[in-house]
Amino acid sequence: MVMGFMNCELSKPSMNQPSITLPTMGCGTWAWGNRFLWGYNASMDQQLQRVFNLCVQQDCTLFDTGDSYGTGKLNGQSEKLLGQFTHHYIQKTMGPNSDHICVATKLAAYPWRLSRKSMVRAAQASAQRLGRNIDLVQMHWSPSGYAPWQERPLLDGLADLYTQGLVKGVGLSNYGPKQLEKAHRYLQAKGVPIITLQVQYSLLSLYPLTQLGLKPLCDELGIQLIAYSPLALGLLTGKYTPDGPFPKGVRGVLFRQMIPRIQPLLSVLKEVALYRQKTMAQVALNWCISQGCIPIPGAKTIAQAQENLGAMGWQLSGAEVDSLTTAATKTPRQMVQNIFQTR
Repeated sequence: MVMGFMNCELSKPSMNQPSITLPTMGCGTWAWGNRFLWGYNASMDQQLQRVFNLCVQQDCTLFDTGDSYGTGKLNGQSEKLLGQFTHHYIQKTMGPNSDHICVATKLAAYPWRLSRKSMVRAAQASAQRLGRNIDLVQMHWSPSGYAPWQERPLLDGLADLYTQGLVKGVGLSNYGPKQLEKAHRYLQAKGVPIITLQVQYSLLSLYPLTQLGLKPLCDELGIQLIAYSPLALGLLTGKYTPDGPFPKGVRGVLFRQMIPRIQPLLSVLKEVALYRQKTMAQVALNWCISQGCIPIPGAKTIAQAQENLGAMGWQLSGAEVDSLTTAATKTPRQMVQNIFQTR
């Protein structure tokens, strides 16, 4: 069974510093405040609160955000909403699993963040928007590819947040094995464990694990992999055909290019879903779980949240996993990798 909590306390906190318990699946909140790609507007807020409540009630208690999430004047909106929803759930709803809620935010390696204090200030600003301390603070990306001298001060800032007890754990995002090993050695010398690594990973984004070989290294270092965009922006849901209709905006342009080329993979995904009496999205998410990752799909509606939650509580067979992996490997068109993903 894969439902519920992993019950593994991954961090090695100092005395009086609580550890983090990570669930089987989390919820990504990129869309909460993003008008450009996801069409957010404030009328969605009540529905998003219900999405949050349902996720927590069903043991999906990791909520991933970032201080760069939210477009235009709504910059930081994802954190603000997440803070409001958490407060309401704990104080008003008093629902189950309140003690397990893990708010994870990613601090951007902006070019004007040059010192350890700048990262501490960024975390304090996030905490103010959230109305609570960050549980898991993550470096959004490594600046090693364009400003390598910037990285150590930013890692120092993450270490300060941990050693001062302002966060429960430290994670990274978009790091490849070479940079991960460097960061691990640097932070380990300061007594700061890296407990998570977040990468773009799905049946249409195999690169981080198959080509970079991150999984064995993370296992060796005791780092839990988190898979963002596990449904490839919706391409793996089975809700779109080569004939359309397609989503509006940038996603529509991408879908027109991708959908015709990934039909063999979608056919295998559909076959497994029909046999399992699950949706294609649920199978795609369960496949991520089978790879030892915590997927963090987004959800804007109760229906989407319910579908995502249906990926827990069961397990694909080895043969099904192999069939999906083989089909994914043979797919001629994979998703474009995040430009900040390092080697």
